[in-house]
Amino acid sequence: MRIGNHDTDQRVLIIAEIGNNHEGQYGLAEEMIERAARAGADAVKFQTIVPERLVSPRQAERIAQLKRFQLSDEDFTGLSQVARRAGVLFISTPFDLGSVATLEPLVAAYKVSSGDNNFIPLLDRICRTGKPILLSAGLTDWVEIKRSCGHIRDQWRTRGIDPGLGVLHCVSAYPVPPAEANLAVIGRLRELGVTTGYSDHTLGIEAAVLSVAAGARIVEEHFTVDKNYSSFHDHQLSADPADMQELVRRVREVETFLGRAEKQVLACEEPVLNSVRRSIVAARDLEAGQVVSADDLTWLRPGGGLPPGEEARVVGRKAARPIAAGDPIHEADLTQEADLKV
Repeated sequence: MRIGNHDTDQRVLIIAEIGNNHEGQYGLAEEMIERAARAGADAVKFQTIVPERLVSPRQAERIAQLKRFQLSDEDFTGLSQVARRAGVLFISTPFDLGSVATLEPLVAAYKVSSGDNNFIPLLDRICRTGKPILLSAGLTDWVEIKRSCGHIRDQWRTRGIDPGLGVLHCVSAYPVPPAEANLAVIGRLRELGVTTGYSDHTLGIEAAVLSVAAGARIVEEHFTVDKNYSSFHDHQLSADPADMQELVRRVREVETFLGRAEKQVLACEEPVLNSVRRSIVAARDLEAGQVVSADDLTWLRPGGGLPPGEEARVVGRKAARPIAAGDPIHEADLTQEADLKV
């Protein structure tokens, strides 16, 4: 899956989820982008929220809190430019249809939150942009997430496009107990034919690192400049710059260990290949012209002669020369004519 200039097939995409940890302060948001980039993140992600389009007017206290953290359209434009200069991808989660339009010229991909993975009008509006989608799978069972993926693909199919769909395993609890992280789901998500990922809500970075071994090609970790920045609880659940740097280091290390899913003889194996393989060898001294029987054969290291499994090429043929016990048998050691197999 390609997101901007990043190919998740080649390298795990590590997203620093800034979310609302900027607390509505544009300068802090800029600093967070720059520090995430220095820590090695590939992308930064925000949340684009217009409070009145997200919660009921009866939730006045919630609206007031969200307004304190709200960034303007101009702020997001500026932050996308900061991200570009810092060399990281800019991603955001729109929480209403109007915000999809605001973000369209700014983001490399859209993220859809777990709360909205069944919000069909939002999915339809995002699909119309033709941009990649990262769909959080929290709060769903298998039937529900499969239905959402199918709907997105149907929308793209009618437009003749397929910009790329990533599904991020997510458990929507804050924090997630280790016993409920359920990283094994990441492997199951491959059955959907999507790029798999993980959005981490556990404490620490261990689950995010392990998710890569479980098959995640996109890893999203909440990010803050300081876990004790304020009483806003997301800070305590987030990785600080030192944590993010360590997460990046360990994810890249896991990638190195995982290598590529191509089974082949590796360069480091070649020096020992022949020494540990077996050859078909003479079990006893064979005279020239002697018809070779199955009882005349055994199998010993090193390789280099005819390999095990090729006995039918030997049995019933005559030795073209004397072959000493323990010597490997080669094609050239046998005459062309074959007698009745014995």
